[in-house]
Amino acid sequence: MSDYTPDPLFFDLAPPLQHDRKGTRKGLKEWVSTFRGPIGYEIRDLQITCRGDVAFSHSLNRLSGTRTSGETTDVWVRATMCFRKLGGKWLIAYEQVSVPFYMDGSGRASLDLKP
Repeated sequence: MSDYTPDPLFFDLAPPLQHDRKGTRKGLKEWVSTFRGPIGYEIRDLQITCRGDVAFSHSLNRLSGTRTSGETTDVWVRATMCFRKLGGKWLIAYEQVSVPFYMDGSGRASLDLKP
């Protein structure tokens, strides 16, 4: 969490609709504990735009690993981040991670998509 501003805003995969620093820290601890061994993280198609002390990025990110249940996870997500330069250091002020969903009325997340 040291790479975030003191008051970051998160729109993450898990409910609720938005998170603050405290909620994200708690959620990350709970999420990491569901994995056995390392969690893979690949960033693809990263684009960064910077003007002055504000920047934003977007990318496709792959999360993979083996869950404590033995099930494997291998999913691509979309990520957008906004950065602010504070005290000479770039920090994340906003982060949104999402997956598309099928528009067939099922509301199912499209977890099988690959770039």
